[in-house]
Amino acid sequence: MNNSLIKNSLNKTISYPVYRHLIKDLISAEKSTGIEQSELLLTFSILNDKRMDRLDKTLKISTATQNSLNNLNKAFTFLVIAEGWCGDAAQILPIINKVAEASDKIDFKILLRDENEDLMNQYLTNGSKSIPKVLILDHDNKVVDSWGPRPSIASKMVVDYKAQNGSLDEDFKKNLQIWYNKDKGNNTQNELLSLLHAN
Repeated sequence: MNNSLIKNSLNKTISYPVYRHLIKDLISAEKSTGIEQSELLLTFSILNDKRMDRLDKTLKISTATQNSLNNLNKAFTFLVIAEGWCGDAAQILPIINKVAEASDKIDFKILLRDENEDLMNQYLTNGSKSIPKVLILDHDNKVVDSWGPRPSIASKMVVDYKAQNGSLDEDFKKNLQIWYNKDKGNNTQNELLSLLHAN
């Protein structure tokens, strides 16, 4: 992995609060993040903004996660590629934010996908620019692992549904959001923490 690409990318990152403000400001101007603009993407952005508002208020990290964070002996950065219209990002970024807030060993930085194609193209999922994509950096800003765009249970739901139905429809998307709500971020917390402890 080209370390200068990571270094340049880190110079363009924004914090989670800035990301949330950016989305709200764009919605006020009837826009979404990203190069493509459409009524549909704006609708998704509005929905996701409300979803993140709710998750920011209600999400709690588990005791197991807190204990695991307390036992980290190295510092890491979560460099996350996302966009405001992405439903999975709206579910996952609030979780990552809570995890980062609970540990002084974790820094959380966000990049917008469409403005950082060079980096995104290094971390495709089955050839597609699926987001969110979490790059885990060590204290030297080297990528030691990556994760995403979804936790494993949600990923399996997607694969199984596509195998049976060919593509993802609105019914599936509703069911996926219901799963996220029931899971309360636990699948994501467990997977991210196991990656941190493996590195």
